[in-house]
This record gives sequence, structure tokens and C-alpha cells, in this order.
Amino acid sequence: MLTHSLTLTDRVAGRIAEQIAHGTYAVGAKLPAGRDLAREFGVSAAVIREATERLRAQGLVRSRQGSGCVVLSRTGSQGFRVPAEAGMDRTQLAEVIELRMEVEGGAAALAARRRTDADLAALRGALAELGRHLDDPERGVEHDLAFHRAIGQATHNPSYQQLLQYLNLQLRQAVHTARSNTQRQPGLSALVHQEHEAILAAIEAADEAGAREAVHRHLRNAAARLQLQEAGG
Repeated sequence: MLTHSLTLTDRVAGRIAEQIAHGTYAVGAKLPAGRDLAREFGVSAAVIREATERLRAQGLVRSRQGSGCVVLSRTGSQGFRVPAEAGMDRTQLAEVIELRMEVEGGAAALAARRRTDADLAALRGALAELGRHLDDPERGVEHDLAFHRAIGQATHNPSYQQLLQYLNLQLRQAVHTARSNTQRQPGLSALVHQEHEAILAAIEAADEAGAREAVHRHLRNAAARLQLQEAGG
């Protein structure tokens, strides 16, 4: 069983969800501004952004740039959910990696077809930051997720962007687990970074099939490094 303590994002999102459920914030009401929530919970603005995005993914709030978050429902959507990281076992983690393989592989292929110069600059920047923090799991996970988020942006498909953002939020601890595991093995961080570089190279070359395969290879290797069996196998 892969078990982890709840992240700050989990705890803050859970507390706000409880406040919504108990009527502290009524349906139709706006949540306090991000800086006020950050002060209330003693966390950074980044944690509040992630927590409110998680609430949005659950159908509890609607967020709009410049207008804050409005409460939509006192109870979350019962639709598709990725298992919570704290309760995710090895089989579930293998299943989620299999899902990511197809979703992120497809996104990379679209990114290879549609990427702009601005998209490539964002991808290179995210990868450069990741390269500077290979031995820091805490900061490395942020730049790892930023790189995959930049791939979503390069698809120029809002549905892909929203789905990848949802997966990133739900899988933050899983990515942290993988990067922490990698750091414990000498030389492996550099090897994983080369896998990211191969994804970027294929997108830069407008090689759709190559981009898809580079993502598949990266995630297959990630599963192998965590000693996970193929889902359904």
C-alpha cells in the first residue's frame, strides 16, 4: 500500500469544503479573496490557488479570472474522480499511470502539431527550471508539473488543458513519490530528465508520433521505477 500524509492542498481544500457544506459560505456567495484565505490558513497563495482549483474540479465552486470563486454547490460532484493520493494503492497507481499515458501522449501529439514559438519558449523554460532542481523533490515536482501543464497549453484545446490541470492537482503526491524515489538512486534524476528532453525534442520537431511515444516511454519507465505491474496484468 502506498500511503502518504495529506498535502497542504488536501488539508486546505478539505477545510474549505467543510465550510461550504456547513453553510459558512452559502451557494451563490463568493469565497474570500485568495490573500485572505492564505492568511486564514497560514499558507502561500500558490496553495490557495491549488485548493480552489481542486474545489472547482469537484463542482463546488466556479472561478473566473478577476472575479474570484463563487460557491455552486454544498456537495461535490459524484462524477469521475482520481483516487485520493493518501488512499491510492499500487494497483490504482498503475491504473492512473496507464490513463496518463494515453491522455498525456495524445496531448503531446497535439502539441507537436499546434505548438507556437511562445509555447516552445514556455516548454523550454519549464524544462530548464526542472533541470536546475533535479535533486530537490519539493521544488522539482512543481517544475515537473509545470512542464506537463505547458504541454497541455500547447494543444490549444481548453478541454485538454482542464483535464491535464485536474490530473496534475490530483496526482501531485504521486509525482512527488516518483521524484523522491528517483533521487535515492544515483544518476537516475539525470536519466529521467533526458526522458523529458526527448518529449520536448519531438514537440519541437513537430513529430506527433514521436511525441506520443516519448510520453509513453517516460511513463512506462516511471511505472518500472516504482515497480508497478501493468494495469490489468
